[in-house]
Amino acid sequence: MYESKNNLSASSLTKLVTMNLGLPWFELAGEMWKIGRKVMRGLSNEGMYEVLNYESTLELHDRGGKRATFSKRKKVRYLQDHIIAYQDSAWGDGEILVNYRCTPGKPVDRYRCGHKTHILISLREVKNKGDIDEFNIRWGIHKGFLLQTGFWATGITNRTKRIKVQIIFPKSRPPLRLSLVEGNRQRTRSFNRNAKKRLPDGRWLVSWEKQKPKLYEQYILNWEW
Repeated sequence: MYESKNNLSASSLTKLVTMNLGLPWFELAGEMWKIGRKVMRGLSNEGMYEVLNYESTLELHDRGGKRATFSKRKKVRYLQDHIIAYQDSAWGDGEILVNYRCTPGKPVDRYRCGHKTHILISLREVKNKGDIDEFNIRWGIHKGFLLQTGFWATGITNRTKRIKVQIIFPKSRPPLRLSLVEGNRQRTRSFNRNAKKRLPDGRWLVSWEKQKPKLYEQYILNWEW
């Protein structure tokens, strides 16, 4: 009798739910599972912040590729509360992160993980969801571009609305060939002549930008000079 009453109650509850939603119980369970997966996937991809705008410039100062400077401006909106630090990262040939500078915040630690070096920046204040920061970061590179071919990669590790990548070549050594590789998709496209522009002082500027770049993609700008 007790088991029958329990079965009756469970049956009534199932009927009530399915009547309200217009779905059989097994379809309801399937839909709830799909919704749960979407929510968890969304949370896992959200991260601490989203990038509203990202612009970077690599400048090669001499025809031998011995001296270069990298600078970037990254405007972010925080997606969580109580954020007190920001992590930057870098990689490349030669000596990197020479005279590393950033605003806002202060670099307090760095460590190597695989081919990347990560820099921990203390924000010196607490950031909450919805707050916006614009990071301006700059460092030098010694003997990083000594070969006849070179490349510069930009990895998309957070949801990003726009990126712009620029490379400035010395007056006496312009790029001869240019291409862009999407690493994960294994797609390559060549640049046309309009992508290379001569600046008033004789240097050469190559510029590329994209709206809503794909998350976790690596955009690699290759050149021969």
